[in-house]
Amino acid sequence: MDARSLADAFDALEETWEPRLLAELNDQHVKVARLDGEFVWHAHEDADELFYVVDGDLTVEYREDGREDAVHLGPGDLTVAPAGVEHRPVAHEETKVLLFEPAGTTNTGDAENSERTVDDLERV
Repeated sequence: MDARSLADAFDALEETWEPRLLAELNDQHVKVARLDGEFVWHAHEDADELFYVVDGDLTVEYREDGREDAVHLGPGDLTVAPAGVEHRPVAHEETKVLLFEPAGTTNTGDAENSERTVDDLERV
């Protein structure tokens, strides 16, 4: 068992949209990422994805059954993108987030051929 510092983890991140593995538990990954701008629309067919904003300003846009919606998040706020629901995070400034999702979940979900796909998740 060990303690992890979120501040140190975020300081280790230089690039945006490149999540890093912070911890693992019960076949779940806890990831840290810096976000800025718009991500790609995607869905995780068999996995929920939790977004927790540590610092910054984030909107998670959703599209399902022809309907669109959005959830705005500030520091201390979270939302869960349900499995199979198309979503896109949009950071209005550099935003620090924690992500919780099943181990092995690709950051771009069904948009795997995106230039933002991270195949080899590094640890911080």
